[in-house]
Amino acid sequence: MTDSRYICQNITKFFDFVSLQMETLQDYLLLAGLAVAAFLYASVGHGGASGYLAVMAFAGLAPATMKPAALALNVVVAGIGTWKYLRAGAFDWKVFWPFAVVSIPLAYVGGSLHIPPGVFKPLVGVALLFAAWRMVLSSRQTEVARRELRLIPAFIAGAAMGLLSGMTGVGGGIFLSPLILMLGWAGTRETSGIAALFILVNSLAGLAGHGDLSALPANFPIWMAVVAVLGWLGAELGSRRFRLPVIRNLLAVVLALAGTKMILT
Repeated sequence: MTDSRYICQNITKFFDFVSLQMETLQDYLLLAGLAVAAFLYASVGHGGASGYLAVMAFAGLAPATMKPAALALNVVVAGIGTWKYLRAGAFDWKVFWPFAVVSIPLAYVGGSLHIPPGVFKPLVGVALLFAAWRMVLSSRQTEVARRELRLIPAFIAGAAMGLLSGMTGVGGGIFLSPLILMLGWAGTRETSGIAALFILVNSLAGLAGHGDLSALPANFPIWMAVVAVLGWLGAELGSRRFRLPVIRNLLAVVLALAGTKMILT
């Protein structure tokens, strides 16, 4: 039996098991949305938090569930991405650490803030609309000449991204990647590796700051397992077979619709 057939058979068994854990049509649709988000985001080098938030916004989940769920799922997919890029040598510690050293404590602070739904929903909505805009621009972005990293702007940006990450559940990669590329602080491959680890550490810090995970649904371990499988597949296949600009534009439409829904409802 070939390795590909063995892998396919085991994935089929896994999803057969998952289907037994679902009770309603909404459970299936929500899980399918999270799986698609993990797959597509991993294929373009992101953890997927904005996608998970979009799916949960469409499903009408409470803010108390959305933030810790997005952060925890982000940890799973960003962890896979971090392993992949570090193993490939696509990383630059000199660019990563100035952002991380200030973002991690502020992500913890942001995670500990209990934001009223009336504030949380429009805040996430704006973050999703920004992410949609960045997705469209990134599909057309080209690399610029490399420049030396400037510490003070990196500290300021890292602090803002860390706080926003913890407050909303967005990992921060959607903000960090375009900034690094626009200013020429790293190449495309290195930026993906930097963003993956940045998302991972900030999601962990935000989750630690949030503390209370009692709002997570009972089948959340199933969410994590499915996201892990689809995130791994997306990370493996995305860079070789998919037309990334098309995927980014598709994600932008979904994010824009979800962001608008969060602001208006």
